[in-house]
Amino acid sequence: RAIAKKVDLSDEQLRKAVSQLSGGQQQRVAIARALVTEPAIICLDEPLSNLDAKLRNQMRAEIIKLREKIDTTFIYVTHDQEEALTMSDTVVVMNNGHIQQIGSPIDIYNEPVNAFVADFIGESNIVDAIMLDDYLVTFGGVKFKCLDSGFEKNEFVEAVVRPEDIVITEVGAQASLTGTITSVTFKGVHFEILVDVGGFIWMIQTTQEHHKVGETIGMYIEPDAIHIMKRSEYSGEFGDYSSFSDEMDHISDASYNWEEEENED
Repeated sequence: RAIAKKVDLSDEQLRKAVSQLSGGQQQRVAIARALVTEPAIICLDEPLSNLDAKLRNQMRAEIIKLREKIDTTFIYVTHDQEEALTMSDTVVVMNNGHIQQIGSPIDIYNEPVNAFVADFIGESNIVDAIMLDDYLVTFGGVKFKCLDSGFEKNEFVEAVVRPEDIVITEVGAQASLTGTITSVTFKGVHFEILVDVGGFIWMIQTTQEHHKVGETIGMYIEPDAIHIMKRSEYSGEFGDYSSFSDEMDHISDASYNWEEEENED
């Protein structure tokens, strides 16, 4: 009963068969069973994957509270980026069994070591760039100040810019890229805008609602919004939303033949 109390299971719920419990209650039972043996480590493998969005958020909060109650290490395996960032003290990003980066959620998000990590943890614009000097980088034909140093002069690198860090401005504004809007999608808390800059598709997340497809805009980026990475085996694989933009165009085209495209693949 002490374990049941820790995971907020009532006496009435304990008398029921597991199949009679809700999805969230079933998850609590599974965790309680693991706690009975007083393990030094508890491994949770995608524990919330079969729950709906609202219940998943509730269970996240409950697992966080549970972790704070007991002196046990939790290893939480997930493909959900939000879960990784919100539920962890330390995040380990892996690909094909190899560790890519270990760090705090903030470090992983703001200082990814390569394009795989930058793309896996949140949306990212990842563009080829040249480090002209310490604190000065160029991409898209524009020079930008940044906070990175220690690279060779004129070294080919990759620059990461999160969609929420791009400010839409007037065309021709200082230190800004110029592009044409190809897609505008309402996401509830923000608009997701895709912008073609010389054939490279950027993503912007903004609360501004007056922008339209076909509009030419400027994109201003603050120095602290630019993160520079050395090139890696993942360079060129992520960060360009061209394929995503094509899918959005097809979704709005009722005559597009998806079956024919699948057959071609």
